[in-house]
Amino acid sequence: MEENQTNISETAGTSQDESVQTTAATVNETPAAEVTTNEEATAPAADATSETAPAAEKPKRARMQPVVATPVEADTESTPVTAEAEVMTADEEQAFTETFAADAVEAQAPRAPRRYYEEASTTAHDDFDWSVDKRNVASYKADDRQKYDKIYDSTFRAINENELMMGTIEGMTKTDVIINIGFKSDGLISLNEFRDNTNIKIGDKVEVMVVEKEDRSGHLHLSRKMARAARSWQQIVDFYKTGEVVTGTITSKTKGGLIVDVHGLETFLPGSQIDVKPVTDYDQYVGKTMDFKVVKINETIRNAVVSHKALIESDIEQQRSVIIGQLEKGQVLEGTVKNVTDFGAFIDLGGVDGLLYITDISWGRVTHPSEVLHNSQKLNVVVLDFDDEKKRISLGLKQLTPHPWDNLPENISEGAHVKGKVVNIEDYGAFLEIMPGVEGLVHVSEITWSSQPINAKEFFKLGEEHEAVVVTLDKDERKMSLSIKQLSADPWETIEDKFPMDSKHSGTVKNITPYGVFVELETGIGGMIHISDLSWIKRYNHPSEFVKTGEKIDVMILGIDKENRKLSLGHKQMEEDPWNAFETVFPIGSIHEGSVTRKDDKGATVQLQYGLEAYAPARHLRKEDGSNVEAEETLPFMIIEFDRNDKRILVSHSKVWEQTKNEEKDAVRKEAASENEKTKKAVKNIQSKVEKPTLGDLGALASIKDKLKKAEEEEEAGN
Repeated sequence: MEENQTNISETAGTSQDESVQTTAATVNETPAAEVTTNEEATAPAADATSETAPAAEKPKRARMQPVVATPVEADTESTPVTAEAEVMTADEEQAFTETFAADAVEAQAPRAPRRYYEEASTTAHDDFDWSVDKRNVASYKADDRQKYDKIYDSTFRAINENELMMGTIEGMTKTDVIINIGFKSDGLISLNEFRDNTNIKIGDKVEVMVVEKEDRSGHLHLSRKMARAARSWQQIVDFYKTGEVVTGTITSKTKGGLIVDVHGLETFLPGSQIDVKPVTDYDQYVGKTMDFKVVKINETIRNAVVSHKALIESDIEQQRSVIIGQLEKGQVLEGTVKNVTDFGAFIDLGGVDGLLYITDISWGRVTHPSEVLHNSQKLNVVVLDFDDEKKRISLGLKQLTPHPWDNLPENISEGAHVKGKVVNIEDYGAFLEIMPGVEGLVHVSEITWSSQPINAKEFFKLGEEHEAVVVTLDKDERKMSLSIKQLSADPWETIEDKFPMDSKHSGTVKNITPYGVFVELETGIGGMIHISDLSWIKRYNHPSEFVKTGEKIDVMILGIDKENRKLSLGHKQMEEDPWNAFETVFPIGSIHEGSVTRKDDKGATVQLQYGLEAYAPARHLRKEDGSNVEAEETLPFMIIEFDRNDKRILVSHSKVWEQTKNEEKDAVRKEAASENEKTKKAVKNIQSKVEKPTLGDLGALASIKDKLKKAEEEEEAGN
């Protein structure tokens, strides 16, 4: 009995749950005639365990869900036991059955009545009353019991959800992998999460994440994919903090860049971070494995940005420091054109870039660097200057050849005729390139013999060729002045012979100003027509109302200023002065029909016959009804002033109707005076015939007197 108790205690320390679970299962499945007591069932199991399993060997952990056995009541106290069901091998099951049967035969304890077994055979396992027979029940002391509980609990691990743990592959099915992490039950992980590792086998260690300790089905939920993602993210964060270089595989192309797999985590590689050179074809990088640097992370969405360009720039920076440390002014280096811009070109000197400015490309004038250079072109350049702090290098290409002014041909001298191409135009003149690197200035005063101002930007066009005379040459200052007008003789020397006074000519309108028109008679000879000399009879607010630039116009030479090279021209002088005849046609006081062409606050311009224009002041534009004359009205106007010398005529519409009224008043006044005279004569005749007046005569005289007085009053009122 003591030996059995000892075996039972050892069994409880190693696999107490296995014994209880197995006993419970055996009792449930054994017919009523073969059911034994707890002591008979437990003791053989303990012996079997001690004989078949070495003491140092740890029993296998159950991979089924835990089953709680019904507590067995001991004589002293009841001890609830929790056990895990175990799937035993065939050999272990046979040894256990044989041992259990031998112990049952040797047991001499009295059996329960047959009626009890018959009732037990028909009773469910969960309804079995384990307290019906308390014989052979093992009891433990409190210290032993506490010790065994600790031993039992030490076989399990405390886990938390979202925790990363190492697990062991215990088994594999067609669809899942069974993982043991030391918990009370194993977990299943789909084989799909092992697609990156098809060589897994039982016993391999894998890292998993505890998603749920118990899902809705009561299963332990593990994930290798989530564990890899969490571990990868932690590595990415560490790489970002330490700046360590990582290796990744470019898996696909996306908008604006590429997707890179770094330790199982998808990261973003912007197109601008692929290389130091612009990249347009992203497809060529898909599938490649490259080194990257983590340059940005987002903890919220667990996203990271990597860069391959940063690694290249780091290497270039190291090379730059080495190259700059070895640079010297005047040093000639071989480089490759990396990028051509509007202001020059960047030259790759083997890890460091230098700038070749547009003015240092050629001794001649270069409009755009692409005229001389192109990308990937190899060439030699000279170091002009460099800055260690700013790490800038200035390069030169033209400095590799002698300056053209140092080897100027002997035929280029003062007075020589040269040809050049217009390479630059300024307000003060144009530059002609005689040969690459040698230019001369044609000042605006040297374009033509005419004294009229010339617009260089209108006279010259870029790329045109012109012949000129070398006026001055300074090799030390590398300056040359040219003249186009000196290719021909100065026409002003014989101006009186070709263009005498009062001679008539035809010219071309070159320029129009508010005060006149500039006309060119021939190359280098021209003059101005003042606005007052355009027409005899019409006044213009601006010369453009009469003539346009480029039109031909007939002129007469009115004056010659040989010293200042100026001619005074006139156009109206081509005809006789019509104002001599106008003085008789439009005398003062005469009335003529006129049309109002323009009107302002001060007055109006009136068009008379023969195209003659007159002016009517505002006070002379009032009509008889009190309104004012408006533009485009045709009305009679009276000439109130005629100035032949100033070619001015003043007219008035108000005078026309005022004169008519005055004439009518004069007619009434004359008629009244005539009647008055007749009355006086009649009175005298009567007085001469009557010797003595009578009372009747006195009445007649009073009536005549009243008529005379009334006539005098009317006459005074008329005056």
